[in-house]
Amino acid sequence: MPARVRHVLLPGRHHLVTRFQTAYLHALLGGELADSAGEPVECDLDANVVWAVTSATHSGTRRNPLPAHRREAMIERVTAVEGLPSVVAPVADVPPSPRFARTVLASVELTTGVTATPLDTVVACSTPEVAAMYADLGFRVVPVEDACDVVPDRPWDVLELLATGDERWRDLAHPEVVHFYDRYRLDAAITLIHEDPTVSTEGDLTTTRDYRTYTAAFDDASDRKWDLVAPFVVPGRVVDLGCAAGGLLERASRDPRLAESDLYGVDISRHLVAEAEHRRAQGVFANPNVFFAQRNLLRSPVFPAATVSTTLTVALTHEISSYGAGRDDLELLAKRIYEHTAPGGVWVCSDVLGPLDGDRLVHLALDGTSAGAEPVDLSGWTREAVAAHVAALSPAERLVQLAQDFPALSGGACDVRWVDGSVAELTLRAAAEFLYTRDYVDSWLSECHERFCDMTWPDWVALLEGVGFVVDPASGPWRNEWLVENRLSVGAALRDAATGEPVEWPDTHVTFVARRPL
Repeated sequence: MPARVRHVLLPGRHHLVTRFQTAYLHALLGGELADSAGEPVECDLDANVVWAVTSATHSGTRRNPLPAHRREAMIERVTAVEGLPSVVAPVADVPPSPRFARTVLASVELTTGVTATPLDTVVACSTPEVAAMYADLGFRVVPVEDACDVVPDRPWDVLELLATGDERWRDLAHPEVVHFYDRYRLDAAITLIHEDPTVSTEGDLTTTRDYRTYTAAFDDASDRKWDLVAPFVVPGRVVDLGCAAGGLLERASRDPRLAESDLYGVDISRHLVAEAEHRRAQGVFANPNVFFAQRNLLRSPVFPAATVSTTLTVALTHEISSYGAGRDDLELLAKRIYEHTAPGGVWVCSDVLGPLDGDRLVHLALDGTSAGAEPVDLSGWTREAVAAHVAALSPAERLVQLAQDFPALSGGACDVRWVDGSVAELTLRAAAEFLYTRDYVDSWLSECHERFCDMTWPDWVALLEGVGFVVDPASGPWRNEWLVENRLSVGAALRDAATGEPVEWPDTHVTFVARRPL
């Protein structure tokens, strides 16, 4: 006869608790059930349930919509009302691993002091792959939902009902869960996350970006970017949309003019917001009133109407256009920013810019040759393998590759006619897209998903004035001479397709200050 049970280990993400789960746990602790081998489970009078909340460091995504503190509070409420003796153990999000069960056990011991062993613990789990891991370690397993002749809805099934607007979730979830969700409006938050078409299940725009390189590049440029936008910042509530890991706000937090201001960083990427929060915990920000949130402004407003003094967007608008619905999403962004901007407040934006007369045909002379070069299907390659392949290509060969990847991933046009092995005929817009993209080999597929030239300066003026902003005279297009000298012109030259005369490098960036009238 197996030893009496002291702990019931219940691993799972636990975004909600069902009525079935609590009834099952009562029956299990009452000695009414058997394990998967048919042996009765006899529990000590003081046996408890150990709720191992997995992926506790991951939230705001379709895979894990709720943060761990909400899940823990919900479990504590349910178990208190049910009279279920319980402890809750958060388990960090980890990649799939055959050691997952050991990771959970170690986390439980570290956070609760409970050392669960096969001698005194039964594992309640209905996921076959996970149950097998515990069985391999010698644990007895009770199959929970799988123990029933008619398998009831699992917690994730119920959550998906909620996300699709099916009100049956309220009958399947424990009543205290329903009250908890209503109190904190969690159903609306989960629905919003599930409906967001631009964000992956991991909470990011793209899965092909090297975030270490991206963050380092953004941080390296933060001093220059802050110098560019700082003169126009209106103190008060200052919001950096697309804040990345907080590099710009780090500079803002040191500005004496903003000592009494509240600084908010908002980004769609879970990875970047987590890094920003980590930096805040390390004391990187001089201003204590710095806050970060993972949000998508296009899905719903983030701030109340007319409450923001300054909105900053740096290198953001081209991403919104690329990953969303193009100019329609930029207009929606402008409307949302206008709505949350206080009278007299500003939207300060700096980003790349498409060239005027973008449909003009030009000749792009490149080092190397396209002769014999064929594009490679990079789908399924690792990011490192893609980077190594693209880095080895000459400028001409890289254009051959981009002419395949850019239209397929971004939906933009890049029609190339080779005049000879080193001279390509294409539009000025397509040439700019190539030259702006070609050096980002570490995140090649991610960069090929982005269109840098959707907007010209007249496009921006029309859009901003159309939603009610007044464009400050300091606004306008400009050319980044460092970029021209160190990137665009390296191994490349622009000529007029008809005359062969050199073509002046177009404006590469825009900085605008859009004011909401008093």
